[in-house]
Amino acid sequence: MPNQPAPNLLSWASEIDEGAITQAARAARLPFVSGHVALMPDAHVGIGATVGSVIPTKNAIIPAAVGVDIGCGMVATETTLTAADLPDTLAALMPMVEHRIPAGVGKGHDDPSIDRTLSDLGLPYTDLNPKQTKKVAEQFGTLGSGNHFVEVCLDERDHVWTVLHSGSRGIGNQLAQMHITGAKKLMKKQEVGLEDPDLAYLVQSTPEFTAYIEDMLWAQHYAMASRARMDKVLINALFKVVGKGQRVRTINCHHNFTQQETHYGKSLWITRKGAIKADRGDEGVIPGSMGTRSYIVRGRGNPESYNSCSHGAGRRMSRTKAKRELSATSLTEAMSGRTWNSDRAAALVDEHPEAYKPIDQVMADQKDLVEVQHTLRQIFNYKG
Repeated sequence: MPNQPAPNLLSWASEIDEGAITQAARAARLPFVSGHVALMPDAHVGIGATVGSVIPTKNAIIPAAVGVDIGCGMVATETTLTAADLPDTLAALMPMVEHRIPAGVGKGHDDPSIDRTLSDLGLPYTDLNPKQTKKVAEQFGTLGSGNHFVEVCLDERDHVWTVLHSGSRGIGNQLAQMHITGAKKLMKKQEVGLEDPDLAYLVQSTPEFTAYIEDMLWAQHYAMASRARMDKVLINALFKVVGKGQRVRTINCHHNFTQQETHYGKSLWITRKGAIKADRGDEGVIPGSMGTRSYIVRGRGNPESYNSCSHGAGRRMSRTKAKRELSATSLTEAMSGRTWNSDRAAALVDEHPEAYKPIDQVMADQKDLVEVQHTLRQIFNYKG
């Protein structure tokens, strides 16, 4: 159940930094926020808006609240495979995934044999230069960096799942940065005072608002289609290694996005920054950190959270602090028994499970938001 740490703020987090509450309270004081801001159990300080927050707005949108990785989200596929079908090790899967799903900052496909067809995606509302247009194609179906990952997991029945986390890559970032900068310039020109410049907003029915919405919706579509492409590649690689297998179902959901919804009798823009839609019956994917559990959930449709839930475990340490205080040795211990990028342990310390909130506590905090369908444990992890 939520508590109220500040006016117009409801929080489901049993562990939350005071800075996150202060930051979310600034957003809640904006005049076009219609209702309370909801903080999910994984909430932590972000840029402008709090990661793990749900912001209801009337006739305006804050581009920085959606964030720079527009449409970032999860895709998970349940298969007919069980643990008994798997080989003793999934080491053969790693080079296949590394080749077919490139990861890293700026990385795209450079293999002409990889299908990069964008089908019906088209291009965004904003005109792109030739370099950006090339990036759209090359980075489609690629993972990115940071906490983006590919996993193979077993659920409580020992059924095999694949799980993947990625967003709209470089083009989504560039479009977001362009609109965030534009909103800030507009605020300055109109002499609008803000507690935080990153809360710069765009007003509905203006050309700037229309351009942002069109680009944002395109980036969301790009991100979802890119995840679907990687999911297909990953499943095909897994089935090739195992020698058999079929899909049972796939769940593909955003956790950095905004859309129009009706809540408390009002038509609002609901911005979920690090939160997923969890209306009654909605299926979602909530990943833990490396070496911990992930969850397949069904939404309960809690109106107080605007039918939302957490998008993951949520950071409790900044990347800088994690690199300073945690070690490659302890990360290797935490990942014992799994196939992973162990040769890159030193570079992945900022993704150490101790840098995140305990996912089991996060799930306990949101029992009124989601129902757990399946609990997944990792056996293979490929990190961006």
